[in-house]
Amino acid sequence: MPAKLSVNLNAIAMLRNRRDLPWPSVTGLGRLALSAGAHGLTVHPRPDERHTRHSDLPEIRALIDDEFPKAEFNIEGYPSEDFLALVEKHQPEQVTLVPDDPAQATSDHGWNFATSAAFLTPIVKRLKKAGVRVSLFSDSDPDGARIAREIGADRIELYTGPYGSCHSDFAKAAKELERLGKTADAALGAGLQVNAGHDLTVNNLPALAKRIPALAEVSIGHGLTADALEYGMAGTVGRFLRACGW
Repeated sequence: MPAKLSVNLNAIAMLRNRRDLPWPSVTGLGRLALSAGAHGLTVHPRPDERHTRHSDLPEIRALIDDEFPKAEFNIEGYPSEDFLALVEKHQPEQVTLVPDDPAQATSDHGWNFATSAAFLTPIVKRLKKAGVRVSLFSDSDPDGARIAREIGADRIELYTGPYGSCHSDFAKAAKELERLGKTADAALGAGLQVNAGHDLTVNNLPALAKRIPALAEVSIGHGLTADALEYGMAGTVGRFLRACGW
């Protein structure tokens, strides 16, 4: 089965927040994405709420529950106590834990699993006890992927930023793709499922899907939102689904 598509709503929320007006509607565009066939919605509610706001979460949860019960809600963020409380309150199907500093513009690296294992293990246990699937943000690191399994995660999400940045250098892209592929191979071999996200586009998704045919999910925000300015949300979701192999 091709990788499922989760639409990250952060870029839409950031555009809305520029004017502090109710448009563009985060929930409204989420509805358009799900109606067009997206399999889920992703948000990253940062402490300063510069992207998705905490007040968006109940509306997105209700949208999925009331109108798209087969879709999934994925909340990503650094596992502070405040973040964990948000997750436990809004009960996403999946939580993606990232090692972000609050000042970071965007997620730009995965966990160092060897040094973070003691920190992450009880957090993962807590979230799984609450019935939430746990994915850990990962660099291209086969050894780290194996440790992620020992920590108790269900999935890793491959940080594909270095691959996405090679949009005009095909030789370098091929090297980055193979690094991602080897990490996915290690994760799958350890019993984890594999997600991917960051700087993915309709142009670089097919090669990723071919190298990692067992890819479970891709979470895409910036590139998808940029394309939506040209093709509309429904048309863009269709383009990304086809790029995934649907």
